[in-house]
Amino acid sequence: MDSSTQTHDWLLGGKVEIAQPRKGYRVSVDAIFLAAAVAPMTDSTVLDIGCGDGGATLCLAWRVPGLAIDGLDLRADALDRFSSNVSRNGWQDRVRGFVHDVADAPGEGVVGAYDWTISNPPYLPAKRMDQRGKADGWDPATTELVELSQWISFMAACLSERGHLALVHRADRIEDVLSALMPYCGAIRVFPLWPKRGAEAKRVIVTAQKGARGPSKILSGLVLHEYDGSFTPAAQAVLIDGEALDLA
Repeated sequence: MDSSTQTHDWLLGGKVEIAQPRKGYRVSVDAIFLAAAVAPMTDSTVLDIGCGDGGATLCLAWRVPGLAIDGLDLRADALDRFSSNVSRNGWQDRVRGFVHDVADAPGEGVVGAYDWTISNPPYLPAKRMDQRGKADGWDPATTELVELSQWISFMAACLSERGHLALVHRADRIEDVLSALMPYCGAIRVFPLWPKRGAEAKRVIVTAQKGARGPSKILSGLVLHEYDGSFTPAAQAVLIDGEALDLA
């Protein structure tokens, strides 16, 4: 992919390099906050489901040196870019990607294999697509080809016993997220991302533990922007400095 079809960008204030398509789905702050929600030990294993070009994986790999991360995606072209971005940052010895469809069973070597699974799933159910979207074809990065409940079931199946998962999703789909999680996980934490003070949350970070029975919590969350549009100090700490979120 040449410069006419891709851009060369930096995440975490220049700490992470990423090349991504100039048009179509691009890495957003959602991926960076998703990576910040993970609290693994250095020798833990993580699976990024629907990894795309690697935004969340790359940020997490920078934040936790020595962490082993696998990326999984349906799209072979996305995995090619993912692998190139991993090499670009010099992490090919501990980060790898492979093609797999979440509509299929996880498969041998994946079931129960990870301490953490993370995901920025497609946000829109197919029924919400307008006629223009249908005519142009559905983008699997933004529109569900697999229902959210099946996606979350896949995430849980890949976890080791008592493993953790983290996902970022639209706040208006929190009921769907919680309903899908409850058969597999407990100790659920919901962390709202408020666009500005006094505004309704548009995104939520959700973490949970497989097989846990602890109570769920709605946390105070984080305000992203000041009234002038700049990022708040708390948001900059995550987006620029690479700090982790406290979801205890």
